[in-house]
Amino acid sequence: MTQSYKQIQKKIETLQRQAEKLRAQEVDGVIARIKTAITHYGLTAEQLGFGAMASGVMTKAKAEKATPARSAKYSDGQGNSWSGMGKRPYWLRDALAAGRTLEEFATGGASSKPKGPKLKTSKKRKSNVAYRDQAGNVWSGMGPRPRWLKEALDAGKTLEEMAG
Repeated sequence: MTQSYKQIQKKIETLQRQAEKLRAQEVDGVIARIKTAITHYGLTAEQLGFGAMASGVMTKAKAEKATPARSAKYSDGQGNSWSGMGKRPYWLRDALAAGRTLEEFATGGASSKPKGPKLKTSKKRKSNVAYRDQAGNVWSGMGPRPRWLKEALDAGKTLEEMAG
């Protein structure tokens, strides 16, 4: 009994529908068990590896090198938070574009603006600019001299005059 191409394709479609239905049932069961475990143990998104990572799985080596967690300065009350460091996350950008203000997302634990002198004294960062000209060009003093500096020196200026 030879089957036609069309009959085989029909069987494949039927089996695909059955497979998708079984998979959906299995996924529902797995999700229910996971939700039960999360509730039972009080797990957070960060503990499950979803909060602090931007992409992929964090390896043990990456986790050891990771910077310590900063307290959230901004939060939307729906599990999204931002420490105020680095690029603004998309959830915050979208909300700001929709007309909300940054102050609306400020958390009570950390203010968005310092209210008094810092308790810790931080090391002042040394400026990278060692030399500058009137046009705003700068050079750190490291690496080869840029063209604007060579031209200024050829015109009679001194490095001391351009020290920045």
